[in-house]
Amino acid sequence: MSYAIISLGGKQYRVSEGQRLLVDRLTTEDGKTFTPAVLLVGGDGAPALAPKDVTVTVKVLGQQRGPKIRIGKYKKRTGYKRHTGFRSALTQIEIESIGGTKKAAAKPKAEAAAKPKAEAEVVEMATVVETAAVEEAVEVEVEVVETAAVEAEAKPKPAAKPKAAPKPRAAAKPKAEPAAEPDVAAETAKEDES
Repeated sequence: MSYAIISLGGKQYRVSEGQRLLVDRLTTEDGKTFTPAVLLVGGDGAPALAPKDVTVTVKVLGQQRGPKIRIGKYKKRTGYKRHTGFRSALTQIEIESIGGTKKAAAKPKAEAAAKPKAEAEVVEMATVVETAAVEEAVEVEVEVVETAAVEAEAKPKPAAKPKAAPKPRAAAKPKAEPAAEPDVAAETAKEDES
């Protein structure tokens, strides 16, 4: 395979053989090799997701520090100034090999000849199992229907409760007529006479 995607320290890297990388600090000692999780392998034909037969071998070359990053905080007219810095802890690694490609190429040819026979046998077995399951389900369903019919005949149905007569509604109350307004003209006339 020409490339692989591996996972190191929660990050993913696209790597190929002989490539050197700077990754977040690893606990592995200098000069040691390890195999990270392989997420994808591709390049020759179709890519394979999370292959079990492919391993990537990585060698730790050494520990380093990243470039210095200066961080400045400033607020105008207040006299507030703060300066800090940061250097990331890194590990330099080298991809030694992306293995397992020859074994994976040899298996499909041998399996291709045996695969049609095995698939035919699996299909036959599946149809036999399905027909047996369907026959059992039909028998069970018939038994359930028959027992339900016998139980329905055997049990007397409970008598329905009589419904209560609806309550009569209260008679509507007559609306009170508004009080008549006194005649202002008549009152003013009475006052004039007196």
